[in-house]
Amino acid sequence: MTPEKLAFENKKLEKRLCREVGRAIVDYNMIEEGDRVMVCLSGGKDSYGLLDILMKLQKRAPVNFELIAVNLDQKQPGFPAHILPEYLSQLGIKYHIETQDTYSIVKEKIEPGKTMCSLCSRLRRGILYRVARELGATKIALGHHRDDMLQTLFLNMFFGGKLKGMPAKLVSDNGEFMVIRPLAYVPEKDLIRWAEARQFPIIPCTLCGSQENLQRKQVGNLLRDWDKQFPGRLENMLHALQHVVPSHLMDRALYPFQTIKTTGAPVEDGDLAFDEEPLQAPPRAVDEDAAEGNIAAPRTVIPIAAVES
Repeated sequence: MTPEKLAFENKKLEKRLCREVGRAIVDYNMIEEGDRVMVCLSGGKDSYGLLDILMKLQKRAPVNFELIAVNLDQKQPGFPAHILPEYLSQLGIKYHIETQDTYSIVKEKIEPGKTMCSLCSRLRRGILYRVARELGATKIALGHHRDDMLQTLFLNMFFGGKLKGMPAKLVSDNGEFMVIRPLAYVPEKDLIRWAEARQFPIIPCTLCGSQENLQRKQVGNLLRDWDKQFPGRLENMLHALQHVVPSHLMDRALYPFQTIKTTGAPVEDGDLAFDEEPLQAPPRAVDEDAAEGNIAAPRTVIPIAAVES
């Protein structure tokens, strides 16, 4: 690929990333006027990409919001503590490095060969909530992307016995903060390409990165295989998460199966389970009117049109 062609493709990728992140922000009202958004930065491609795209949107958005990057240094052996401060200083963004030795705790509590993610995640979460409180953050932004959300859905189905995914926006465990995932519509493969284009100084996770038999990695491999064999399948799966029909599932807490009665009149959610419905193509990232700036989103959030310039 020639340098000119590569630059062209990278520009297209940048527009797509900005558009998809902007669309997620609008759809779920993630960022509002005056927000102070704490962007959790791990040193991996996803969080680097999140911060990078949010900084681009911040310059174009009609609402004012602040970004502050936060990294939790867990004192993993060999962790290059200088990389993130140097990178963030070059960006000119506010940042905070929180140092807590969770590595030793996890290694002490978890038996060799066992999955470390659960305990590590709980420890990180508690520390990040405290840091968010100290920094006065109104939103906590995490770098989970579309594929992470689909992986979580399948993990809960296969191993947890629940039809439960990873929402784009939720209230934190302690009820104090709003957690947002602006990369909810972004495929992982786009983030991989963007990390290469931007040459982010990636820092590998030595704590859990070598655990090759993790269930999440197995499910991730399954999804990647599907994406190669059946283009559009993952987009349809994400679309399905946004269009749930409780009457055609089996959760008695969501639908009154025990008390429903016949009425003699047609009902919209009747027994159509065996009818062959035409498959719908996944929705376009943004329709043509929005792409041309003809649809105005609410001024309290970042409008789609703002990410196209």
